[in-house]
Amino acid sequence: MNKQNLTVLTEFILMGITDRPELQAPFFGLFLIIYTVSVVGNLGMIILTKMDSRLQTPMYFFLRHLAFTDLGYSTAVGPKMLVNFVTNQNTIPYNWCATQLAFFLLFIISEFFILSAMAYDRYVAICNPLLYTIVISQRVCWVLVVIPYVYSAFLSVIITKKIFMSSFCGHNVIRHFYCDSLPLLTLLCSSSHDIELIILIFSAFNLVLSLLVVLVSYILILMAILRMNSAEGRHKTFSTCGSHLTVVLVLYTTLFFMYLQPQTNHSFDTDKIVSVFYTLIIPMLNPMIYTLRNKEAKGALHRIWKNWHALPM
Repeated sequence: MNKQNLTVLTEFILMGITDRPELQAPFFGLFLIIYTVSVVGNLGMIILTKMDSRLQTPMYFFLRHLAFTDLGYSTAVGPKMLVNFVTNQNTIPYNWCATQLAFFLLFIISEFFILSAMAYDRYVAICNPLLYTIVISQRVCWVLVVIPYVYSAFLSVIITKKIFMSSFCGHNVIRHFYCDSLPLLTLLCSSSHDIELIILIFSAFNLVLSLLVVLVSYILILMAILRMNSAEGRHKTFSTCGSHLTVVLVLYTTLFFMYLQPQTNHSFDTDKIVSVFYTLIIPMLNPMIYTLRNKEAKGALHRIWKNWHALPM
């Protein structure tokens, strides 16, 4: 392409979730509620697991970081999407678009491996309880979250840099409600084959490896549960994994639906619907799932509420 046909972009236009004006106000109200509940729930989970002395265990250490990643990638997407509902021109500056993509990738990739760390933690707690405090030490906990953060940051920078150092052809309309890698690739006029290959390889690696750790951990947990003689013991043991397993099933089912659908049926409209689910709804559901299905978390909430009411007014 001739150099004169290349345009230096300063901003992008996000198409948003819908172009129907009559739906803008209802969607704004709906997603404002969803995002607010998500922020309150995840911040509450972070504060709760930090304040309550009974929740200073590896399980809640990982849960705190899960809430942090949920809060991170929903905040990378949510506020800008809400602003776009009430503005006439859904623009996002070039640098902000790159920043949004980088932070979204950082937090969403980190979440996969934190979920894997949580599955490994449950495996050790159930299958090797006598060695639990040795195997899942505080140092090991930090290693299991720091490595995903560093790896995710590295991968996020590589993908974002590859995309935004490529040549855009002057087309700046992104067929999405946030700056995602696949819609951005369609705007490139330079070859995007190497970037697509990097995204494909690392996406497959991240999904398969993290899910493999979860599946192996839960297969071993299930085998241990089936060997228990007491039905009450089996129920109590499995209930400790129920919240985590629910979160894993919801997230991975959503992602596999999005990425494994036939190419002939693939559309950006479908991507937008699925993206709303895993960028906004799942971060809202996670703290609810862990609070409602976890007696210790509910007990901590009750103690904080009781202590708060006991304070002199």
